[in-house]
Amino acid sequence: MANPSNALFSGLRILDLTRAVAGPTCTRMFSELGAEVIKIEAFPDGDLVRHVSKIRNERSLYFVQHNIGKKSFCVDVRNPKGMQLVKDLVPHVDVVVQNFKPGVMANMGLGYDDLMELKEDIILCSISSLGQSGQLAKKPGYDMIAQSYAGVTSMVGDPDEAPCFPQLAIGDVSTGVMGAFSVLAALYHRDRTGEGQHLDVSILDTYYNSHEASIHQYSGSNGEIEPNRTGRHMNYLAPAGVFKANGGYITIMSFLHHWKDLCAAMNRPELAEDERLGTDEGRLENLDEVIEIIETWLQSFPDRDSAMDKLDEFGVPAGPVLTIAETVAHPHLRERGTVRTINDRIAGEFDIPGLPPKFSKFPDLPTLDAPTLGEHNAEIVTDLLGRSDEELAALREAGIIKEKNV
Repeated sequence: MANPSNALFSGLRILDLTRAVAGPTCTRMFSELGAEVIKIEAFPDGDLVRHVSKIRNERSLYFVQHNIGKKSFCVDVRNPKGMQLVKDLVPHVDVVVQNFKPGVMANMGLGYDDLMELKEDIILCSISSLGQSGQLAKKPGYDMIAQSYAGVTSMVGDPDEAPCFPQLAIGDVSTGVMGAFSVLAALYHRDRTGEGQHLDVSILDTYYNSHEASIHQYSGSNGEIEPNRTGRHMNYLAPAGVFKANGGYITIMSFLHHWKDLCAAMNRPELAEDERLGTDEGRLENLDEVIEIIETWLQSFPDRDSAMDKLDEFGVPAGPVLTIAETVAHPHLRERGTVRTINDRIAGEFDIPGLPPKFSKFPDLPTLDAPTLGEHNAEIVTDLLGRSDEELAALREAGIIKEKNV
């Protein structure tokens, strides 16, 4: 199904030269909310993630999740005629989003100055791992590379073990969202001034911006506080971490004013006023004892969920550490659309993460398809660019554009 004409971003057209996750996340947010997103896919096999998660009928579920609602134009940009088709699209779009390594777009003749010659008020959003400028800019990079440079990886894991990273693309997705925010800010500026601009959005900067305390603590203490990984528990508030219950784990965030709630739940109200454990500083100094008190209490329940019921009864901020299987089945996540079921025409029905923001004027997302490779070649070449059917056939015959039903 095409994007409805009355959607939030109807009338907005974006040229998408992105691959993998960060860039496609940015453009997916627009396509899901009604923008027309034309995804340029490399000839002959398309986005590299089309080879990932090919679980059903040779269809990449990975590609479907990150490119739902987009149009696919599979074109050989190494061929001058193919590159000209891409350049001819620029005057017809509002925004260009790309996540090539810095310098590649300019080498292709699609740098910001080149794009401005084609459309003076164009907005170019360049998403990269380490930024468009600086000593590291030209390095190839992925989410975990930027995470490492941002001091984030050093904060993850047990203190006596090697650092590790989470098995999800936090940096990629967050940077995609930051890119979408930046595009909207630039569109707002253009509406007021008529000016386009070049946006530089990096995974490194996005990750670094996620340090809620570590940077100011280190700097403000002149290096006396040196934040480091502390495993299952936070390093500046307590109790705040993952605690072992019967048959599972529970995350409890009962610091500051919530300590008294946990003490009440444990029927240990005296601990709230204890000289050693009555403050976060004291609990941090005696963290092993705090952990033992809490986990001993949790072990008194027959299972994780009965312990959660008691924590909820006393308003303690806590949540069970759910497995992926448990999240997919959780009624709250289902009800809110956090877990979203889609029905792909090739792969069939499966679940993906839903779109986080909810809009009161647009409560229901449209049913959208992810494109097959080059599915919209004919529409783009003939309808948007005004080429004839004969020219379309010649492009196919010359191997400049390609379609494939997967």
